[in-house]
Amino acid sequence: MYLPHQRGPLHDLADTPEAYDAVLADVTEQALSRMTPEGSLEHPDCVDDIGDTSLGVTSLLALSWQRSKDPRLPEAVRRSLAFHLRERVYTEDNPGYPNLRVRDSGLPYARYTLAAGAHPIGDWPSTVWALLQAVNLLDLADGLVDDGQRAELLEVAHGYWRWLTEATFFNPQEAGNQAIGCVVGGLMLARHLPPAEGDPVRREALRLYEDEIRAHRVADRGALLPPEHGGAYDNNYGPISLSFLAQAHRVSGEEVFAEDGDALARYIDARLTNGGFDNGGPRYSEQHSAFESVLGLRYFSARIGSDLGRYRGDSRWARHAVKADGGVDGHFAWMLVWQIQDTTPWHRAPSTASARHQLRAGTVSVAFDDRMTPALVEAAGTYYLPAAVNRQHGFGPVTDGFLLTRPMGEVRVRDVTADGLAAKLVTKPVVGRDHVLRHVRSLYVTDGTRLWTTVAVERLPGVPYLLAGLPYAADDGDRVRRTAEPRVTSAGTLRLTHPGPDDPHHFDARTDTTQEQAAFALALDPRGYGNPDEGWRHLVASTALEAGPAPGAPEDLHVFAVRYGQGDDEFTPAFEREGTALVVRTEAFTAVIGEVAGDANAEPELTLSCAADA
Repeated sequence: MYLPHQRGPLHDLADTPEAYDAVLADVTEQALSRMTPEGSLEHPDCVDDIGDTSLGVTSLLALSWQRSKDPRLPEAVRRSLAFHLRERVYTEDNPGYPNLRVRDSGLPYARYTLAAGAHPIGDWPSTVWALLQAVNLLDLADGLVDDGQRAELLEVAHGYWRWLTEATFFNPQEAGNQAIGCVVGGLMLARHLPPAEGDPVRREALRLYEDEIRAHRVADRGALLPPEHGGAYDNNYGPISLSFLAQAHRVSGEEVFAEDGDALARYIDARLTNGGFDNGGPRYSEQHSAFESVLGLRYFSARIGSDLGRYRGDSRWARHAVKADGGVDGHFAWMLVWQIQDTTPWHRAPSTASARHQLRAGTVSVAFDDRMTPALVEAAGTYYLPAAVNRQHGFGPVTDGFLLTRPMGEVRVRDVTADGLAAKLVTKPVVGRDHVLRHVRSLYVTDGTRLWTTVAVERLPGVPYLLAGLPYAADDGDRVRRTAEPRVTSAGTLRLTHPGPDDPHHFDARTDTTQEQAAFALALDPRGYGNPDEGWRHLVASTALEAGPAPGAPEDLHVFAVRYGQGDDEFTPAFEREGTALVVRTEAFTAVIGEVAGDANAEPELTLSCAADA
């Protein structure tokens, strides 16, 4: 089976003016054929996320008219705008809405679902979206609507802003993308208001960003990130937040948005595989966005000098939101407007700078978590997740059922490149159940096509092995398919084990269940509301690669050696002492790993040379 949402890289989408004009022309034909006598442009199947959708299509028609001057469009824009102002602006409190600070304010808002009292929790983001559709239309309205209709739209937009910031609690769902979107709406709205009204709106938007978003950023992998539904990052909403930061910088010029966008972009770059696969998040584990992410990934790929466009989007939403029949939906339409207006080109080459939480070269990549344990390994087009054993998750040595990955002290990292090789040495002190402090030294070396992992640790009791990952997915053309077949060679014994019990706490990679489905089955709340990352942490056991100790290691050490992306040759690395250092020799390289106190600053030492030079 294929993963449903991980599809083609976003930078493969044509983004020339001609390509965008073709997209707008298609939207135009769909909209004109759909418009009801009342002026609605809503998709007939739309129920949820509906309050802003007709206005979103109206904004796309306005942009199309600005570029094409199609004579059919002015009347369609006026009729559909009149529909929204007449039928989709609510001023009476929605029964059951839990986040009001002021009752019966009379301020306008948009509904997530039209029926009174039906799922009102979504009204806050729906009103943000309606505000953004409105300010986009105000930007594009010249020559399309008369002064009276424009004035009414501006009044409603200002009312949306006041409802979001005065009548309700700000950002009640703790969703960074929604909160930054609201700030963007305020910044864009301020430009249309008289200075006496617009300047306070701009100041309040900047204050909200500083006090309600930036001050509550969450740390992960060395970066401070806008919180997303209670977590640091979500691989659906995180890139959407990046698009909002790009638009905030474009319309305001405030450097804080560029600085925070750079930090988020570098974080995404570090966690993202070469093939663009990613997983994890507090709302969606594998449901990637598509056109909603293009602006941010493209804008910041140029700023940080890396190929963020390799991110795999969902091609079904490649240009705009669609329903099951493929018909256009106005949801998030402002993102298409902004990405058409912004002409920043994709930066398509990888960054040459080393990143603490990533090793990347050619078609190989390792993304590391906060503890510098691999969070995702990619080699030979196959993706490996951390495996689970006895409720412990990761890559690392296991002895007596205990996984030695959690550091009890400072984690040291050293990056080295030499002769077409790239390497990362991670040294961490760990404590086992026997209360003995040991130093785990993990060396990752790649030539761009294969990945060698060597893990050395003071000799362990029992019958230890290296937990070497859960084979999960593999590239298959433009899609990603599920797999349980590793392409791995070990210097010691190698076995692929699968959990026995057939229950949600045991994940068997041979089944059709996706990681996201398995994670939501263990989450505390229903799918779409629970935290799949938190649910996945309840996993007891998974399919796992288990590599035995390599022969020939020094007597006081256990050394494990695994090669991902196997070749036809045997894998017989050699190990020897050189003073206090460990020398690792493989068919491709020789590495010398120094002790933890290897230099005057107590940093671990690493030297690397290719086999021909060794």
